[in-house]
Amino acid sequence: MTQKHAHSDSLSSNPLLKTSPHPHHAVPFPEIKVEHYLPALEEAIRRAKAGIEQIKNNPEAPSFANTIEAMEMNGELVEIISHVYYSQLSAETSDELQALAARIGPLMSNFSSDVLHDAKLFARVKAVHDGPERARLSPQQLTLLDDAYLDFARNGALLSPAQKEQLRKLDEDLSKLGPHFNDNVLKATNAFELWIKEEKELAGLPDSAREAAAHAASEKGQSGWLFTLDAPSYLAFMKYSDLREYREKMWRAYTSRCVGGPFDNLELIKQIVGLRHQRANLLGYPTHADFVLKKRMAESPQVVNSFLGRLLQVSKPAAQMEIAEVARFAREQGGPRELMSWDLAYYSEKYKIAKFHFDEEQLRPYFKLESVVEGVFKHAQLLYGLQFKETSGYPKYHKDVRVFEVTKEASGDFIGLFYADFFPRPSKKGGAWMTNFREQGHYLDGLMRPHVGIVCNFTKPMPGKPSLLTFMEVQTLFHEFGHALHGLLTQCYYRSQAGTNVYWDFVELPSQILENWTFEKEALDLFAHHYETGEAIPVALAQKIKDTARFMAGYQCLRQVNFGLLDMSFHDVDPSEIKDVATYEHRVTDRSSVLPQIPGTLFSTGFSHIFGGGYSAGYYSYKWAEVLDADAFELFKERGLFNREVAQKFETHILSRGGTEHPMVLYKRFRGREPDPNALLRRDGLI
Repeated sequence: MTQKHAHSDSLSSNPLLKTSPHPHHAVPFPEIKVEHYLPALEEAIRRAKAGIEQIKNNPEAPSFANTIEAMEMNGELVEIISHVYYSQLSAETSDELQALAARIGPLMSNFSSDVLHDAKLFARVKAVHDGPERARLSPQQLTLLDDAYLDFARNGALLSPAQKEQLRKLDEDLSKLGPHFNDNVLKATNAFELWIKEEKELAGLPDSAREAAAHAASEKGQSGWLFTLDAPSYLAFMKYSDLREYREKMWRAYTSRCVGGPFDNLELIKQIVGLRHQRANLLGYPTHADFVLKKRMAESPQVVNSFLGRLLQVSKPAAQMEIAEVARFAREQGGPRELMSWDLAYYSEKYKIAKFHFDEEQLRPYFKLESVVEGVFKHAQLLYGLQFKETSGYPKYHKDVRVFEVTKEASGDFIGLFYADFFPRPSKKGGAWMTNFREQGHYLDGLMRPHVGIVCNFTKPMPGKPSLLTFMEVQTLFHEFGHALHGLLTQCYYRSQAGTNVYWDFVELPSQILENWTFEKEALDLFAHHYETGEAIPVALAQKIKDTARFMAGYQCLRQVNFGLLDMSFHDVDPSEIKDVATYEHRVTDRSSVLPQIPGTLFSTGFSHIFGGGYSAGYYSYKWAEVLDADAFELFKERGLFNREVAQKFETHILSRGGTEHPMVLYKRFRGREPDPNALLRRDGLI
């Protein structure tokens, strides 16, 4: 057999290049091996490039259909393969998958550069953009056209050949650095272990945390208790452990991840912000923030800094008062004279219990994971008429993953596939996120419904005991499910506009608004039942959730503002002034800090959102979207939590429309006006 035929046979058997035999073309996860990704992507890119050649050499005059729409339909295989690869890189990774990122990142980057630097192709796009046909286009077609033109312009189409080559190199380098940053954070997180052998050293920890730690130890073939930096373990320890020296050890380990050592991110941060700044300058923008915000609701660094400044002005005095109250309480309890960062969660929790006679651990028995999942599905049914049916008929990438078919209750129409992946494991990065395996929209085979998933790191079930969630985990589930609804309920013709393909400071509205229902007794009654007795959550306990919702609201707001300001400080400046990341971070966060800064600890080195994700110059968007969600939820509060008319308006104008029009246009159609900026401060009790 010749080498060419062997290569051809290899491609023909590659599961990433074949039409999936499973219903709705579900991803054939078990059949996909690490060695399949690179050849599949190379072949997909070869086909996509052939499609581009046909578009740009079309002898017919440029039109919306033969240029803009044709480009939208081209390269669908590249999109699908990259979706699968990057989802696995985060949720079910390995050393081999991580090593592949250094090859796949540049491959994708160079393909994008080849398209966006093609002068002949851009000439066709520009001809349609500047031509008379635009006057006849629908709003979504006009958005697609303008986005296509801007994609070229923002990726160097107007640059000289030498500048284009410089931009290509910058993009290729950046495509490697983000995955490298995330890889370091994951490895540094996994590297730390706190082993406890004496039961007396578990003082203060609730049974749930002890059982989880014992289970973690047994999984490693050891006796005793194992605590790690994974969120369920770390947060429970910091909130409840009576041993201050151990809390300090955990806190220092968490906040010194990737500060020097084998997984150092300090130099990576300087490289990333430096390359981003060079890229922005090359494209004619003063800073990376100016470049990013041109395609955001906020539109400019000045607007973002003003927005964060307003929140800082309101939240810092409130946070200082809250910290002073907790510090006074700690001293009364025989605690430290000066409250430190490793004391805050512990003493604020004790203060909350004393003030409200309420311990959040009381809630866990009412939040059995399976019940909360059924509850969030019930919300989707009552609000949007959706049905979720679990099925074993689809392939999964890990045994813990659950797969659901989603349909419309009234019509039975298939809406999409929903994958749920809830528990921590060494192969999964920390945090929680929503992912797409297939976007909704038109493909060469016709209209396809979306395949979406949510990935979390919740408290694991123990032998003989189910997974019982904290209230924060319940909120996280509702949050990520809100993103999933955005992906599932989309009704767009073009894939690039579907679902969560919206401005970054708008994308958190569908997720954050759903969190509001977790504070309401009417909503809690749908799922919050004691896992042993079946008793509904008592009225008094549900009221405690509402009463404590504003507890430490100033500090929590300030904390998010601090992260937003830190993000902007890296991306709204000339990074040549950042000589030392640690010194720089401590200086810029001084005005938004209310606890002593500790040498050797940083947030930046683990800030994956902005250095390894899509939130650079965009972390402010969480608070921005909180304004939107607080304002939008006020309408549900006025008309009824499950008012179908309001929910239908939210689905019609927000969830189904994706990025077809400017988000403010969509929001005003839903709300009848622009959002009230004080809605968030009202909800938090800060005004």
